[in-house]
Amino acid sequence: MVTEPRSKPRKAAALASLARQFLAYVGVSLAALAVHYGVLAALVEAGRADPVRAALAGYLAGAVVSYGLNRRLTYASARPHAEATWRFGIVAAIGFGLTWLIMAGLTRGFGLPYLPAQVLATGVVVFWNFLGHRAWTFAVRPVPVLSEEASGVR
Repeated sequence: MVTEPRSKPRKAAALASLARQFLAYVGVSLAALAVHYGVLAALVEAGRADPVRAALAGYLAGAVVSYGLNRRLTYASARPHAEATWRFGIVAAIGFGLTWLIMAGLTRGFGLPYLPAQVLATGVVVFWNFLGHRAWTFAVRPVPVLSEEASGVR
């Protein structure tokens, strides 16, 4: 298949746009991670909580920060809150489950200390959340297009 000369600049622009969006997501994620890890460490070190439960509590606290900042800064979404929040919740719930599986497997199964286990879990969940929110939670809503016949425009 022969590509048109204009398709390369379009692909490069699309890739650059995706890279900028991912960098914005990483910046927002750092803020959410600060909350997540702060709650995790406080509960484990001060409260002597189970690391898996503390990681999940931190995940929920970080999710609140993540929703607000990602909606505004990363995805600039106009999707109504009533629709975006439940979509965000589903993507976050899957990330929550992944966090639980990874943390339980690494801390209880392999005896890894909780912070390195959390770093590995975060590495997996960051990509899941970015792609899920980009493709579904905050994606641009499709606009119905009428055919030429139905619209009467030619």
